[in-house]
Amino acid sequence: MSTSNPAQFSITGSQTGHNEDIRQRLGLRPIINVSGTMTALGASIMQKDAIAAMAEIAPEWIEMDALQARSAETIARLTGSESGFVTACCAAGISLTVAATITGDDLLAVERLPDDTGGRPNEVILQMGHDVNYGAPIGQSVRLAGGKVVHAGTVSSVQPYHVENAITERTAAALYVVSHHTVQYGMLPLTEFARICHAHDIPVIVDAASEYDLRRFLSEGADIVVYSGHKFLSGPTSGIVAGRRDLVRAAYLQNRGIGRAMKVGKETIAGVIAALEAWERRDGDAVRARERAALQLWSDALAGLPGIQAQIVPDPTDNPLDRLEIRVGTGSGHTAEGLAKILAANDPPIIVRGHEASRGHFYLDPCNLHDGEAEIVANALNAVLRGQAG
Repeated sequence: MSTSNPAQFSITGSQTGHNEDIRQRLGLRPIINVSGTMTALGASIMQKDAIAAMAEIAPEWIEMDALQARSAETIARLTGSESGFVTACCAAGISLTVAATITGDDLLAVERLPDDTGGRPNEVILQMGHDVNYGAPIGQSVRLAGGKVVHAGTVSSVQPYHVENAITERTAAALYVVSHHTVQYGMLPLTEFARICHAHDIPVIVDAASEYDLRRFLSEGADIVVYSGHKFLSGPTSGIVAGRRDLVRAAYLQNRGIGRAMKVGKETIAGVIAALEAWERRDGDAVRARERAALQLWSDALAGLPGIQAQIVPDPTDNPLDRLEIRVGTGSGHTAEGLAKILAANDPPIIVRGHEASRGHFYLDPCNLHDGEAEIVANALNAVLRGQAG
């Protein structure tokens, strides 16, 4: 590789003194995200206090267990849990918590996972409609811990007796998934799911990666909950484990085993603490007002266009946010998938929430906009759908 111009490889731009966006310096597209807090798009716009905390702690030596203990205080305060810690991401958190239900605090058992569970119970009950792929199969997170998924019910219907009969002497835990990816009908609610499991002393793990409410799931019967630290919280890429003290301790001990490959740095832990503290101070009403203004702008831009139906719809998992659902009919001259691709090829690229585009619709999510981007999206929609594209 030629090194005649080292400045071209600068990430900070300090060698050239220019003010280019870092994405341009790295050869990346400067996209507009109306898809949501998606890992594939960088998850979120990181909160400024989190960035400052990460930069402040980066050059310092600290005791990692002491820093995690400090994070546990903040996590417990915000979630109502007995304890908690920070891990690499929610997928890691699922593996660690499943492993905790298999090994407890037995360090030799921790070291032997995942291929040797020592004859301990390792089955994890999962409603069939919760067996999702969030970028990887959720069952893989279970298997990485030495667990084995046991399905309850069918993809469209789970009854209490399905869960009851899935429980055996081999059951270690039950996993409940809160996500737009799950089947949104016919599944047992968490309160009922937890009631059945607790009657047999089976701990319930909740995957709540993209959820606003940090207290709801523990109050509804979860024993341990895993949240994203980087989606709505706008911290660094991370997972937050919160729940019963004995299970949290057993999950944290997995860092001496499978969790070693899922460790976090001091910067991440400090960033998550700062993001959680900022969440306490967040002006939710002001955030909602900005989001509603963008939704109304887009809705007005699409009004009266042939073949296009737009309506503001609530979040499917009851987060306090709305999105604009755009249904694309034949009269528009486009398909939903085709229109999404045109927007993604726009300058600047606009990435929509298109996981249901094959069904004729996609969504615009206003949660991740920089100033002025809502207007760019409205103009792009107008240009394409009114035939004004250049």
